[in-house]
Amino acid sequence: MELQQVRAFLAVAEELHFGRAAERLGIAQPPLSRAIRQFEQELGADLFHRTTRHVSLAPAGEALLGPARELLEAAETAQRSVTMASAGDVGRVRLGLGTLSSHRVASRLVAESHRRKPGITVELESNVYTEEGIARLRDGTLDLALVRWQTQPPGISGRPALYERPMVAVHAEHRLAGRSSVTIDELRDEPFILLPADPGSTMRDLTLQWCYEAGFAPRVVQEAPDTQLVSALVAAEMGITITYDSVMAHIHDPHLVAVPLAIEHDPIVVYLAHRAGEAAPALREVLAAAAEAVPTPSPPVHTVAAHRAAATDPVLTSTIPTHKETL
Repeated sequence: MELQQVRAFLAVAEELHFGRAAERLGIAQPPLSRAIRQFEQELGADLFHRTTRHVSLAPAGEALLGPARELLEAAETAQRSVTMASAGDVGRVRLGLGTLSSHRVASRLVAESHRRKPGITVELESNVYTEEGIARLRDGTLDLALVRWQTQPPGISGRPALYERPMVAVHAEHRLAGRSSVTIDELRDEPFILLPADPGSTMRDLTLQWCYEAGFAPRVVQEAPDTQLVSALVAAEMGITITYDSVMAHIHDPHLVAVPLAIEHDPIVVYLAHRAGEAAPALREVLAAAAEAVPTPSPPVHTVAAHRAAATDPVLTSTIPTHKETL
């Protein structure tokens, strides 16, 4: 049963006149009559009773009328859906994000995307860390991911969405809580609480790297599956951790203090990443929304010199948390 045949049948059934039906369809009457006869032959039943002066529906035509209308409506709905999807008006985009630091970026992106294109659904998956996020972008189970990297992975495109600074999270009564900054060497004898090695936390890797470069291996007394639980363990005086300023900004615990880590390092960047060359219309629309809601920030200076300069520069001082801030 072809849609063209269904349209021809409905036109005649609703007009009950071959001439008016042909005019409605924009064709001549003889081709319409032939199309109806061929349709009847394929179905093995007469759809119409015909006389020289009158056309009426046969029982088979009466039975076909409802399903034919439903079929044509479904076809038109499908066509509209395809058209809207091609235009980026509807669709689904799957976004993976890891720590608390990504929540504000993700929420702004989703809100702006919904405002611009309410027909696009952004599905969120949390606790997706860098290694997993990049792998899932490649295998197509994610369309977007908020991830960190030092070297851009092959086949992945992205732009900075957030720059972060390393902070040392300690209990409010800890010996380092009153400091304006802390060096990595001062953490040599501290018990560390870290995220697990799997699924691959960038901050865990950086913490190990910085400690090894300072000539010691951190004494890890506990691992925890997410940053909130790591922070809770620090607040319980079980140890300290190195984390991001953006993470600590989301944790409001009077027992926690965040102290800047004075260490020279490459900028820590959270990238909004996707597969290189991805051309899906819905993804293009979400990326456009992200450009509006989460524009690329200016890269900061992440060096020991910047922390030293903050002591005399009131502008820099206002941007670097001190020991008085319980984040």
